[in-house]
Amino acid sequence: MELETIGRNIRKFRQMQKLRQEDLAEKAGLSVNYIGALERGEKYPSLETFIVIANVLNVTSDMLLADLLTTGYQIKNTILDEKINSLSAHDRERMKFGT
Repeated sequence: MELETIGRNIRKFRQMQKLRQEDLAEKAGLSVNYIGALERGEKYPSLETFIVIANVLNVTSDMLLADLLTTGYQIKNTILDEKINSLSAHDRERMKFGT
């Protein structure tokens, strides 16, 4: 398992929000050196730290674990498909066209 993917995803979402490592470190109560080590895959966060980082970045855990999980989005898609299929044909059509 390539756990350094977690660090790459942390970097990706940090950059998407235009945050510097210093900004993320400050908001998460961590050191800049630690954030850098996480992003390089040299260190792995504890569960508590992982949750703090996810909350600061306003992302879900499966977004940070993407490429490591095999079923997260499949389960969500299945649930969504079930809910959509339970709608009437008229309501499904309205969803399709946003009316």
